[in-house]
Amino acid sequence: MSISRRQMLAAGLVAGAAAASPALAQGAKRAERWGVYELVFDGPSAGNPFDEVELSATFESGGKAIAVPGFYDGEGVYRIRFSPPETGRWTWRSASNASAMDGQTGSFDSIAPAKGNRGPVRVTKDGYHFAYADGTPFRQIGTTCYAWALQSDAKCAETIATLKGAPFNKMRMLVTPNVESVATNPFVRTGDGPRDWDPARFDPAYFRRYEDRIIRLGELGIEADVILYHPYDEKRGYNDMQRADDERYVRYCAARWGAYRHVWWSMGNEYDHIKTKTMADWDHLFEILVAADPHDRLRSIHQINTYYDHRKPWITHASIQNGAAVLDDIRAALHRDFALKPVIFDEVVYEGNSDKRWGRLTGEQMVERFWWGLVGGTYVGHSETYDPNRNADYSWLGQGGRLQGTSPPRLAFLKKIMEEGPVPGIDPIQHWWDYHIGGQEFAYYLKYFGANTPAEWPVVLPGRGEKALQSYRIDIIDTWNMTVTPVEGLFRMARRNEYDVHDPARPSIKLPAKPWIALRIVKA
Repeated sequence: MSISRRQMLAAGLVAGAAAASPALAQGAKRAERWGVYELVFDGPSAGNPFDEVELSATFESGGKAIAVPGFYDGEGVYRIRFSPPETGRWTWRSASNASAMDGQTGSFDSIAPAKGNRGPVRVTKDGYHFAYADGTPFRQIGTTCYAWALQSDAKCAETIATLKGAPFNKMRMLVTPNVESVATNPFVRTGDGPRDWDPARFDPAYFRRYEDRIIRLGELGIEADVILYHPYDEKRGYNDMQRADDERYVRYCAARWGAYRHVWWSMGNEYDHIKTKTMADWDHLFEILVAADPHDRLRSIHQINTYYDHRKPWITHASIQNGAAVLDDIRAALHRDFALKPVIFDEVVYEGNSDKRWGRLTGEQMVERFWWGLVGGTYVGHSETYDPNRNADYSWLGQGGRLQGTSPPRLAFLKKIMEEGPVPGIDPIQHWWDYHIGGQEFAYYLKYFGANTPAEWPVVLPGRGEKALQSYRIDIIDTWNMTVTPVEGLFRMARRNEYDVHDPARPSIKLPAKPWIALRIVKA
């Protein structure tokens, strides 16, 4: 295989994210486990390479074979990106209907991951939480910036600078624009009208620019939750393509970005407002995505009114829009009970100054939703809509930039509480019986009072049997002022009745009689 100087320069653009220069990854070189190993080929540029040229490679190691699709990157350049799931020697062989790219072979060594490379996020064995591939728990504190990746380079840099000091470890982001953006044309233009574009021809520069933003998030340790479809751009119609065009688009995105370990797939944002697609269409596109993504990244879909059936096999976790469900840990937990999978309330309406009801939460109200979701065994997402003209299109939600709200520091505090908590995460505890407690039975409990202002709490925990008769330490957590105050001494539990335990010597503790208080109760 010959590699031109032009290709080597192009490959060098992604070398930082790949952890091994793609241009050098043609021979028996090295790539980190869970990194990106890239093959670059010279191939045909005549006709329509997006439709007419097929390319893939099969990677083999230790009896495991993984077939990985390639993609056309313009100007006669083709790429195949592979993320090795294990260390060791991997061999590969290409397959193509273009003879110049068919039957090429090679090998490389997958080496131990460097510091900070914990692998892709997966669902934990219990089925309700997340962890990196190396076993490190992933405590989701996400945010949404729909079109940040499509803004000017200066605005994107401002967003990245903001994220460096923010608590967020997941970013939801659209592939195609929903608000005023610099990058607006993912497909080759055929005329001057808004719908004058060819769905069979991608503009590689657009996708290359977007993946640069994906890479930048990865460098910050932030998961990129890539939203493939949305209903907000009726003018251009990118979300209303025919089935064959949709299939081509999904396959192209999967081939380009699926090897990046921090990519998640969201098939649609408010999918049920895209009236040109049926439920059968969405099911079909998920089947296409699963087949096109040998790296098996996390997959979800987000609704406005009609819940998708998250129990379908291609859904890894539920992505929910519902602000009221996280005003109560019980309602949050019921979503988990029905999904039988991890639940992220990715949209719970937003902190901001909008005149719309979905964009005017106070910081306190935003933080409250995170805490109720946590106690209910679920996860919550943030965004904000502050804009001088009360136009959410120009806020963090629409374009990124700077954060103005008061919730992010409190979410950083919450994230620390989560990281100090049990593995793999917080589960609801007897939520059908109105205890409003989450944690892990007989070891760790979180009790949250929300906007209520109790002056004391009767020290009562649910639990039957001898395991419930533990001793505990209690911390009073002010979730808004971000303080942790230990309660002096131990609480030694005895049987209170058939269902509950308490400490008869210390039946209650005093509380500060103000809102946003939580208790952390940990086995001594």
